[in-house]
Amino acid sequence: MSISSINPVNGSIIKNYQEHTENAIDQKIDQVHQAWLSYRETDFQTRSRMLLQVSKILNERKDQLAELMALEMGKPLKAGVSEILKCASVCEYYAKNGAEFLADQIISISASKSYVSFQPVGVVLAIMPWNFPFWQVFRFLAPALMAGNGGVLKHSSGVTGCALEIEKVIEDAGFPKDIFKTLICSSKAISTVIENPHIKAVTLTGSTEAGKKVAEQAGKLIKKTVLELGGSDPYIILEDADLEKAAKVCAEARLINNGQSCIAAKRFIVIASVEEKFTQLFKAEMESKKTGDPLKSDTDLGPMARAELRDELHQQVLKSIEQGAECILGGKIPVMDGKHAYYQPTILNNVKKGVLAYDEEIFGPVAAIITAKDTDDAIYIANDTNFGLGAAVFTENAALAEDIARNKLAAGSCFVNEGVKSDAALPFGGINQSGYGRELSMFGIHEFVNIKTVYIK
Repeated sequence: MSISSINPVNGSIIKNYQEHTENAIDQKIDQVHQAWLSYRETDFQTRSRMLLQVSKILNERKDQLAELMALEMGKPLKAGVSEILKCASVCEYYAKNGAEFLADQIISISASKSYVSFQPVGVVLAIMPWNFPFWQVFRFLAPALMAGNGGVLKHSSGVTGCALEIEKVIEDAGFPKDIFKTLICSSKAISTVIENPHIKAVTLTGSTEAGKKVAEQAGKLIKKTVLELGGSDPYIILEDADLEKAAKVCAEARLINNGQSCIAAKRFIVIASVEEKFTQLFKAEMESKKTGDPLKSDTDLGPMARAELRDELHQQVLKSIEQGAECILGGKIPVMDGKHAYYQPTILNNVKKGVLAYDEEIFGPVAAIITAKDTDDAIYIANDTNFGLGAAVFTENAALAEDIARNKLAAGSCFVNEGVKSDAALPFGGINQSGYGRELSMFGIHEFVNIKTVYIK
């Protein structure tokens, strides 16, 4: 069996990869485990030095890796370069802070000495999506390696080239040859991989349905999971918001990665009195983005990652219109040569409860505008979802904004007058159907360690 990476600009096959057999997968996992038995004994200084070397290599190869992303999943070059630089920075973050995060914590009780020690757990399986082919992996991999763990990666099949490049970067940086391996396999093989006794934990970024399956399988085997799943992030625009700034931020937040992001803004909940003005400004911002060849430097939006994903998105738009939403921008598949995956930036207005765009995650460049009577109504609508990844509120009332963000919005991250984003220093993750556990920051590196009590009488 072979796995293909396909160029979403024209549908052409970039490269075919031979799928690993079950025996080959077991062998690779065993290789990582054997490498880990020695690697776990390394000190923080050694790990830090190698992570800094990873950062250096990523900086050197940023243009090459950005081009690979453009070819495999349609990310414009400038966005690809930014992604690689972010991966470099997360390596630097854990190289600098990892030792402090994992230092023994003395607990003074009746013992002559007692403390908490953070020990590596072993081989962690990462199941990662195509939308941020490098960043999704490095935000797991940098803390995992700093903590003394090994890793195996089951990446999305369409970005196999990116997965193999990550493996090469880790090896070129001086890490032990087999401490991190890529598994080239379909999702059908995941269950068997999780069953492997050397796999001690699983981290997944993907759909809620995929998260349920992985959590069920890992749960039966008492293996820890961290799940970063779907989202339908609400952005609340209150009456006193700076509408021009809000419109600009909201458009950027909706179109990040062409809307193919769990934390992209999805639902724009606008107080009725300012809805007309906000919509006018927001539409202008959405229209201003240039769609085109991701290999060209002036392109803002490339194609979606795959034609079938674009087609599913279009059906969601058509269904929402059928249910009463009004399409005021886009909503069409552009006529272009080849089997492309392009879709126009789209705005759906008059989205109400019962309309698909109100309830479901829209994974593409489609914005849903929802009218709220007042602030309380806006907060109710924002929380009227099964998801809970990110949320944002726009208002000039600083005290009100902080109260809403801290106490009222049900999400793992709440931002004020800014789009939701991930940062190495801040914990990242969701609640409800958006998953559990945290990546990044001190909390992320503590997810996959044995928090071990040592008591000396």
